[in-house]
Amino acid sequence: MSKVLLVDDDVELASMLREYIEQEGFAADAVHDGEAGVAGALSGQYAIVVLDVMMPRLGGIEALRRIRAHSQVPVLMLTAKGDDVDRIVGLELGADDYVPKPCTPRELVARLRAILRRTQDAPAEAAGPLAVGPLVMWPQMRRAQWQGAGLELTSTEYNLLELLARNAGRVVSKAELSEQGLGRPLARFDRSIDVHLSSIRHKLGLRGDGRQWIETVRGLGYQLVRE
Repeated sequence: MSKVLLVDDDVELASMLREYIEQEGFAADAVHDGEAGVAGALSGQYAIVVLDVMMPRLGGIEALRRIRAHSQVPVLMLTAKGDDVDRIVGLELGADDYVPKPCTPRELVARLRAILRRTQDAPAEAAGPLAVGPLVMWPQMRRAQWQGAGLELTSTEYNLLELLARNAGRVVSKAELSEQGLGRPLARFDRSIDVHLSSIRHKLGLRGDGRQWIETVRGLGYQLVRE
């Protein structure tokens, strides 16, 4: 049973969400401030964290920053509807995805399952390492190396990079990346894929000729260069 940590200062909402997701087969705890959320996220007890952006004292963005300094536990952000700034900052700091508030418990559970499915399920064909140039990935262990050194990736970054690696040299559309990497259809004006790939590009650095390892093919999608 996957255990979820809910971090939201709205006690009534957190209680309602906790009750619903427990009915859906999860175990869940709720805390109501950022400090407790960081401590819980770093405790190793939880498979995923649901983190509200707007909290007094220690807000969700700073809490996420502290979590990512020490852990790659999956984090799903709850953001104010239409607040693109917090959404993008959260993704840049390593959030795996976001749900705008107010959200339905059903939508939240669907997003949790999508993230956990891609974190916990290893495809049968992935028993051996996946190697593309200086990149080596072990999908069953969700471990990656880049140029011989360990590559730290969030769960969503791992999903996206693995998908690109399996299709190295071929363009993968944003719709396909969203469906298979985030577990949800691509929405209009959604920049999540772009932000995640920007983070991956930063971690990979540049090729010898100064170009990116992950190329943008305008109007079509992205491809990982095979060298």
